[in-house]
Amino acid sequence: MAADTQVSFADRMVAPVTNISDFIWGGPWNGEAVIPFPPLALILLGVGLWFMIGLKFYPLTKLGSAMKGLFAGRKGAGAGEISPFAALSTALSGQVGTGNLAGVATAIALGGPGAIFWMWITALFGMALAFAEGALAIRYRETTSDGVKRGGPMTYIMMGLGPKWTWLAILFCIGTLFSALVTGNSIQANAVADGLNELFGIEEWLGGLIVAILVFIVIIGGIKSIGRVAESVVPFMAAAYIVMAVIALALNFGDLGETFALIFHGAFNPQSAVGGFTGAAIIMAIRAGVARGLFSNEAGQGSTPIAHAVAQTEDPEQQGRMAMLGTFIDTIVICTMTALVILTVRGDFTADGELVAHAWQSDRVGFEMTSGAFAAAFPVEIASIPIGTLVASIALLLFVFTTLLTWSYYGERAITFIYDRFPGSSRGGEKNLHMGWRVLWCVVIFIGAAQPSELVWRLGDISNATMLLPNVLALALLSGVVFALSRGDRKAGKDFHAETPEEPEEY
Repeated sequence: MAADTQVSFADRMVAPVTNISDFIWGGPWNGEAVIPFPPLALILLGVGLWFMIGLKFYPLTKLGSAMKGLFAGRKGAGAGEISPFAALSTALSGQVGTGNLAGVATAIALGGPGAIFWMWITALFGMALAFAEGALAIRYRETTSDGVKRGGPMTYIMMGLGPKWTWLAILFCIGTLFSALVTGNSIQANAVADGLNELFGIEEWLGGLIVAILVFIVIIGGIKSIGRVAESVVPFMAAAYIVMAVIALALNFGDLGETFALIFHGAFNPQSAVGGFTGAAIIMAIRAGVARGLFSNEAGQGSTPIAHAVAQTEDPEQQGRMAMLGTFIDTIVICTMTALVILTVRGDFTADGELVAHAWQSDRVGFEMTSGAFAAAFPVEIASIPIGTLVASIALLLFVFTTLLTWSYYGERAITFIYDRFPGSSRGGEKNLHMGWRVLWCVVIFIGAAQPSELVWRLGDISNATMLLPNVLALALLSGVVFALSRGDRKAGKDFHAETPEEPEEY
């Protein structure tokens, strides 16, 4: 009886949560256009444009050299916990998750093919924001009493802007905890439980329990354990998924031209969505593309610099390039592959009982749309499951598993920062807090696996905003420092240091 009440309450929450999500990302309230433009999309793109211009289009002009330096980053050359490449892999493991498979499909369903264009724009500007985050994460990071390097937006706010901005750092940490438990945990757990159910018929609660146990085995070892797993799994899983997508597109090469026409036409056409659902206005395409683009690559959200801060390097510019590569790989490469497969591959799909040619025109939603498109590309069955569905499902399981690992660390850093603001906090107290957080994290995986997917996705949009706003404000205030770091000035900007009796013993 209690379970039924809980589920019905969750179902009742979908409508009000959706209303808030639509307002902050699109402008409407109760279906009425209160604000004529998408508020958060405008802020994100506006600040991204400011950084792109201030950096003199550094993310584009230096993309080639960043690619060349990718493998050089496998070896650390400075203080830190893991190599620059492992830090990138860890950040990518947080970025590459259900957003790359289910999120892209959701963007297309909400805003039509044109949403993909705005996802690309978000990623291009996002590369500038990611560079800023990665560079600042190395420029301003703290050292614990036992020599551990760590950082993130809360640290570059405190050390770069000064103690009078402590409120902003705490606000960011509260937003991080909210976002970690929703986007980094519940959405991922929900997706992996659905995937296990579809593949093996495992009940969602049991799938959540299995994943929670596996996650706990890894995160018990902290960031070094997470980094080792990410460095081993992420490059392999990303490369395998891209190869399968490229093969699917090669088999449907003749339709690619029509796909790109749909994307560019839909980005600026009021009736951007056609097929099995109502037409969406340009504003909806922008809202869907930017919101889902942020959900996928996290640029400007403030999560990835927490991973980049532990890199073994003293060069902010180098890690900034690594960070911007993460955004490029996540969205321009992986999300694009997913979108092109969904929009291009033809199959036997239905919408309201009528046959349609593509998965995106059908009644399918979320990951079901993605797996359906891959199944149409690779229909040969293994144990009654199309190879395409098998590939997409395994990719989802791996993507989501590594996301759960990394976001546990992001939440851990946020709760530690808040704890360290209290008198009497200690390194021993931090370690006890970490253990409690890791246990809570795995309990939430179990709970989140069985929640309504619409509720957790919409909560995810809101929670992303609670991180984005304080982080983007901090980035804008530190933009001059970022521009100097891009020119090779490793000590650019002011340093605010004050000895404190609590960890990390300096602020």
